[in-house]
Amino acid sequence: MFNYPQIDPVAISLGPINIHWYAISYLLGFYVCWRVLLSLRDRQRQSWRREQISDLLSYGVFGVILGGRFGYVLFYGFDNFLQDPISLLKIWQGGMSFHGGLMGVIAAVAWYAHRNQRTFLEVMDFVAPGVPLALGLGRIGNFINAELPGRITDVPWSLIYPGEMVGRHPSSLYQMTLEGPVLFAIVYALALRHQRVGMVSGGFLIAYSGLRFFSEFFRLPDSHLGFVAWGWATQGQLLCIPMLLLGIGVVIYAKPAIPPTALQGSGKGRSQKNAQKKRKS
Repeated sequence: MFNYPQIDPVAISLGPINIHWYAISYLLGFYVCWRVLLSLRDRQRQSWRREQISDLLSYGVFGVILGGRFGYVLFYGFDNFLQDPISLLKIWQGGMSFHGGLMGVIAAVAWYAHRNQRTFLEVMDFVAPGVPLALGLGRIGNFINAELPGRITDVPWSLIYPGEMVGRHPSSLYQMTLEGPVLFAIVYALALRHQRVGMVSGGFLIAYSGLRFFSEFFRLPDSHLGFVAWGWATQGQLLCIPMLLLGIGVVIYAKPAIPPTALQGSGKGRSQKNAQKKRKS
């Protein structure tokens, strides 16, 4: 067993301003996501311009932060919110829900796709490979904050958390690995091989829900919630079920992709083709 490495959650103090490691992990995550999307665009020779990717990422940032925080309050801390509504704004204390963040990103992508005359699934397929490594970095923030303690175990790599005498699974590191590099390898491979619209985003939903469902068996359920179904399922596992079903539905719905040349710019190529068809008729 190892003692939990106590790390000051504040990375930098500038007078009254404290910059937390948790916030830094999110900023690094957004940067890594941007770099992955640029790399994917170049490898697939897609029509996304650099400024379009930056614009899309800015939409995603708002979706992740707002959706993640609202989702956490809704799924995990609603009673606390009723007692202290200001807690909704205390993001630096931790408390971000992936499932809430996913809903925020879906809403943000839908709005971006509408404004830029792109199809929703086309944009989601492009975004999906950029998400896993950012998720992994977020889990490192959880680890620094001593969040997501694991269940009691005697495995050689178990951690003794502050104020405890028993070893626990380092579940935040498990989830960092599975939701980060493992999920990235799966989704990035899908992005490079499949040419059906919806296959990548649907595959992301299926892979994440499966990996998250598995990793939850090592994570201690939230003390104020406990097991929420069947005497063994956590809230995280329960939320993965509709996500899995949605992913299967998206994969079934997946259609052959339109050649990249028909998607150039922000939809101008598509509009010109439609105009040519009208003239011919």
